[in-house]
Amino acid sequence: QVQVVESGGGLVQPGGSLRLSCAASGSIFRFNSMAWYRQAPGKERGMVAIITSADRTYADSVQGRFTISRDNAKNTVNLQMNSLKPEDTAVYYCYADNALGHYWGQGTQVTVSS
Repeated sequence: QVQVVESGGGLVQPGGSLRLSCAASGSIFRFNSMAWYRQAPGKERGMVAIITSADRTYADSVQGRFTISRDNAKNTVNLQMNSLKPEDTAVYYCYADNALGHYWGQGTQVTVSS
């Protein structure tokens, strides 16, 4: 059974930084895409950043501030978030997919506030 577990959320002041980490386990197939999504209150869940073996893609709103990285040997994906803004406040979800399907973590809260 595949498990996806996030960590690293919390409260940070505007302009600050946070690093989110995610570990995926239990898959006999390699993970293709790994990504971070977020959902703010009253809004739909949206893609923040996605990383494959060939590319990285960012939402326009985080381009230049966030960096996604992964360790294929450990099946982990990280999201370094710099220059955080109040509008980055949301629950952040880790996503991973393989040949059998796609999987979500339980989410971690990020709050940007003074």
